[in-house]
Amino acid sequence: MGAAAAMTESKGERIARRLARVGVASRREAERLIADGRVTVNGTVLTSPALNVGPEDIILLDGEPIPEIQQIRVWRLHKPDGVVVTHKDEKNRKTVFDLVPPKLGHVMTVGRLDLASEGLLLLTNDGDLARWLELPSTGWARRYRVRVFGSPSEAMLAKLAKGMTVDGVRYGPIEARIDSRQGANAWLTVTLREGKNREIRRVMEALGLKVNRLLRTAFGPFQLGNLPRGALDEVPPKILREQLGAQWKDRIGAHRRRPT
Repeated sequence: MGAAAAMTESKGERIARRLARVGVASRREAERLIADGRVTVNGTVLTSPALNVGPEDIILLDGEPIPEIQQIRVWRLHKPDGVVVTHKDEKNRKTVFDLVPPKLGHVMTVGRLDLASEGLLLLTNDGDLARWLELPSTGWARRYRVRVFGSPSEAMLAKLAKGMTVDGVRYGPIEARIDSRQGANAWLTVTLREGKNREIRRVMEALGLKVNRLLRTAFGPFQLGNLPRGALDEVPPKILREQLGAQWKDRIGAHRRRPT
């Protein structure tokens, strides 16, 4: 790190946080961009993310100025099954970003849904917000409609409520109720707060149940509702201010809701 960049160490915010705030990448991805020598500040190529930047610093990614800090925006997407949650897929499968109009610019997902899962997926243009929403400490519940092959019992669901360890991974308490039975299948409503990788599928398998459909219906206060498969809909700023709390209020603009 050169002298020009070093001058910014005592002010502003970390460079990885700035890159995340403008929607270039998550903080972790931003650190990789820096390690690859793709980020410069005031003409100096960064080699470490241990740098603070202020509003007057000139930041380039691959030689191009990064976007200005934008007001926070959030969208609801009804992810179909068979669509992967990634920007690029090595197997050339359809991704959720194929469903996003290019005019929205760089957006990122809040958490993930696996290939076979469907339902509500939140997207945002702010990496800080995406990370905050994903944290278990934020306390937002994720609710699912789950169809399983097998015969779930109240005793099984009681095990979920206490938390389970499967293949060495500890899963926190999961709320579940039986909604209906259809032949060899049963429909459950499942609510959890951690959202670890393939969590529902793994705990159900440990109980002798096989998930054959998984639909997320809510993420915190945001609901899937009647949003059609593959459709995208922006959450109005008024709703964001009401639901995200005071710490995000000043970063949510008053832009009008418009079709996407």
